[in-house]
Amino acid sequence: MTRFGYFLSCEEYAPDQLLEQARLAERAGFDSLWISDHFHPWTSAQGQSPFVWSMIGAIAQVCDLPVTTAVTCPTVRTHPAIVAQAAATSAVLLGEGRFTLGVGTGEALNEHVLGDAWPRTDIRLEMLEEAVEVIRRLWTGEVVSHDGRHYTVDTARIYTRPDEPPPIYMSAFGPKALDVACRIADGFITTSPDATSVETFREAKGPQAPTQAGFKVAWGPTRDEAIDEAYARWPNAGVPGELSQVLPNPQHFEQAAELVTREKFAEDGAFGPEVAAHVEAYSPFVEAGFDEVYVANMGPHYADMIAAYGSDVLPELRGR
Repeated sequence: MTRFGYFLSCEEYAPDQLLEQARLAERAGFDSLWISDHFHPWTSAQGQSPFVWSMIGAIAQVCDLPVTTAVTCPTVRTHPAIVAQAAATSAVLLGEGRFTLGVGTGEALNEHVLGDAWPRTDIRLEMLEEAVEVIRRLWTGEVVSHDGRHYTVDTARIYTRPDEPPPIYMSAFGPKALDVACRIADGFITTSPDATSVETFREAKGPQAPTQAGFKVAWGPTRDEAIDEAYARWPNAGVPGELSQVLPNPQHFEQAAELVTREKFAEDGAFGPEVAAHVEAYSPFVEAGFDEVYVANMGPHYADMIAAYGSDVLPELRGR
């Protein structure tokens, strides 16, 4: 049966709001948490970007839900050895079996900030594959030296580790990324109800290989108010193609989003307080066979949204 989690969007909410959402999600009956890993928000209107590893430490103190990073890029802004240490500490804080490291090739929006060049897609995938190798070697607790094409590690050892290394899931969009995920990842992450990719991943990794997907909706007193709140903050959701991977600053996303009309934005997703619309938005993910589906709210009415999902939306989806 599909499990349902809540997506903590660090781009939009302040640390205290994220902690409130984690507590409310557990109380409402969500099964788990996703949390984004950003240096910048997508747009200035979103307005936040707390450090994910600090947030995970705080979450570990306020609720008992499992947490997956959705997703961390361990290649440019943060060296994989540092990600390995941060993830190991997070796994210890959360408790055995409650942390998953979700990884991906990232976006220039977050990764350009140290002045590094932003590689093309095939190089980013190559870097990610090597980064995952480094992380897994460090999680053995052995002293690691590594001289690779992209990374160097010199006699490094991680002392604070969980008894069992956490699983690594990979976000993959498109056949090249999915091929890498089938080779290196324990689980598959995406944001569309892509049954074909689920099937491909399980053919490669086994019929029980875990899969996760996430999708954004907006709760509000009325559908129009919910659309207005979401469109003001997240017009970048309508920016097409590879722009999300290559634009470097929130200002560029705001410029690109000027081409996204309110009407076009409102075509995809559930907006407002109608339970049926929210059930319909997530049903394709259930039908595609995902093990876990994560719900993200856009806008200020997250407390009402979490409560309504707990009482009405999740029971209906679980019944399917």
